[in-house]
Amino acid sequence: MTTEQNTQESQGTAPQDLTAQPQSADIPAPDPASDAQQKLNELEAKHAEVADAYLRAKADAENTRRRAEEEMSKARKFAIESFADSLLPVKDSLEAAIAIQAATPEQLLEGVHATLRQLSAALERNKVVEINPSASTKFDPHQHQAISVVPADQEPNTVVTVLQKGYLISDRVLRPALVTVTAPK
Repeated sequence: MTTEQNTQESQGTAPQDLTAQPQSADIPAPDPASDAQQKLNELEAKHAEVADAYLRAKADAENTRRRAEEEMSKARKFAIESFADSLLPVKDSLEAAIAIQAATPEQLLEGVHATLRQLSAALERNKVVEINPSASTKFDPHQHQAISVVPADQEPNTVVTVLQKGYLISDRVLRPALVTVTAPK
């Protein structure tokens, strides 16, 4: 034994252990109220963040919907602009024909034919196509409207004559062709 150890033993004190853990009285116990408050603050911040994101998304969706409605309104309003523009030369030709006071019947007929060509070209540019079935064409109820049924020396249910041409616009029937068809035998 060393003299130091003898001295400590004689005084009745034990050597101090430097690796000993501090007593529990030295560490404050976690406060449940402060932990709950911290979690509440975190959740409130997260809620504010999510609410802000929701409001932004809602406003963005509303703006997109409003823009789409405005574009649809403009499209409807100006949808026939191209068609009307292509008809203006036809109107001009008709007005010019009326303005000629001493036109001969031949000149008028020539002017009418030229105006008809202009009108046909305008319709074609705007995808308006004639439905004008030839005789003995099979009757198509999607494009033809039978006005009468007549006996004929043709196959049954075929077109005999066209009373009025029909028209398609972009493969959709604008007006069916009025036709007479053969009676079943």
